[in-house]
Amino acid sequence: MEKSYRTNSSHTLSHMWTSVPGVRVPYADEFQIQHAMDEGALVIIVPTVRTVEEGEAGRDWTYFPPLGKRSRGQGQAYSPEFWGNVPGGYRETINDNVVLIEMIETVGGAAQAKQIASIPGVDAIFAASSDLGNFSGYEQGDPDYERLINVVHDAALAAGKRLCGPLAWLNRPDFTCFQAGTETAAIERGVADELGPLKNTQGKPEVGPYAAKK
Repeated sequence: MEKSYRTNSSHTLSHMWTSVPGVRVPYADEFQIQHAMDEGALVIIVPTVRTVEEGEAGRDWTYFPPLGKRSRGQGQAYSPEFWGNVPGGYRETINDNVVLIEMIETVGGAAQAKQIASIPGVDAIFAASSDLGNFSGYEQGDPDYERLINVVHDAALAAGKRLCGPLAWLNRPDFTCFQAGTETAAIERGVADELGPLKNTQGKPEVGPYAAKK
């Protein structure tokens, strides 16, 4: 089965995506990742991967042996309501179906991006936009900032991995998966597109909490 790469993010294990269950864990940690997987995640995003060791830890706790070190736990992933009845069995097939995305957000991470991208089991590298600027001190568009992005770009492509970024980079060359906005923003965009010229033509309330402030 070809892996899917449509991405979004979540801050807790209990708030997983509604289409493809995925989790952005706090960091490359056995507890966090294994619990996310046991809850049924099919996509794991590991933020702020600074070193090869952190990248390997993200891989180790995402995958069952022989590729990783994930233990066989308990959780809704094993239930018939989730993946318990998939053809071939959940334990036997999940390594082929989970998507692992690791985010490069620091100068140190960029320095080791080539090695991180080459880790077996890492499916995609995310060139984090805002936090790369946050940690490096460079603004988006600065030559030094763009050089860091290019380092991550080249590392992902050299390793044959997907290159991910924010939705605003939809037209940047070689970026093929993106972090979308919130579900509310997506719904608003869809409604605005559907309404077309009728958008914002309804009358405005004059009283109550939604009335325009005078």
